[in-house]
Amino acid sequence: MTTTARCIFGFIVGACALHAAAQDYPHKPVRMIVPLAPGGGADLLARFVSPGLTESLGKPVVVENRAGGGGHIGSDFVAKSAPDGYTLLMAGIPQAIGMSLYKKLPYDMAKDLAPVIQAATFPSIIAVHPSLPVKSIRELLALAGSRPGQLNYGANTGSPNHLGMELLNVKMTFIPYKGAGPVVTDLIAGHIQVASVGFPGSLPFVQAGRLRAIAVTGTTRSPLLPGVPTVGESGVPGYQVTSWYGMFAPAGTPRDIVLKLNAGTAAALKNPDAAVKLAALGAEVAITTPEEFGRIVRDEISKWAAVVKSSGVTLE
Repeated sequence: MTTTARCIFGFIVGACALHAAAQDYPHKPVRMIVPLAPGGGADLLARFVSPGLTESLGKPVVVENRAGGGGHIGSDFVAKSAPDGYTLLMAGIPQAIGMSLYKKLPYDMAKDLAPVIQAATFPSIIAVHPSLPVKSIRELLALAGSRPGQLNYGANTGSPNHLGMELLNVKMTFIPYKGAGPVVTDLIAGHIQVASVGFPGSLPFVQAGRLRAIAVTGTTRSPLLPGVPTVGESGVPGYQVTSWYGMFAPAGTPRDIVLKLNAGTAAALKNPDAAVKLAALGAEVAITTPEEFGRIVRDEISKWAAVVKSSGVTLE
């Protein structure tokens, strides 16, 4: 047998083995890696989805947190795992932003991970301390413009909430934080005047009057705050900053497995119980095909690269 023939034969044998593995999938438990700390959007979403996906696949889907490196340690672990469908990733906007935010990463989100399905989107609230004399985005921008650098806003460095404020081109001073909890605490205390914050950590304080919500960052108003307009409605046309998360597999995972995971996750998200739990967090179910999700990922990487470049923010 010639070298060329052996190569062709090897390719055929390998392809047949992958096809057989896909047909037999799964025959053991599946790990779903969350590259961020417990309690965040990606973690909650993974834990909402895993019981339904377990039922669909017929094998346990075990959620495992591998936090660190801004969400990139766990993501790199999955990118370098065997493309057999047994190691999955629940990730999203932090990793898309990280492609340009970090000077060097050991993996490429668009090339080393196979999009399976977008699962949910999480808009934020732009909130102010009640003592600040503004009740809308227009009034905030006008006040910040009249007092350049005198107002402070806080966020995790490089987070969607940080860069979302940068998109407003506000003339305020950025105060960096290492967690959403301290941002809300300092906003309530008046140490900072403004912040873009997630619904779970801020909504109770908005409802109690300890924070004033002046806008939501999605394209539509939130059912949890129907009287609060979107930023787009408030004089910034086209504005949208919505955190999103979805499922990935290592690049090269057989399409049959990707489609099986897509269908199982979609079924789990269509469960009324999951939808109600997500709605309580201000989130919306956002089911896609693998191809649609791939386009979203590529568009988001490009969008945030431009924002990161404009902001001048970089991380090691």
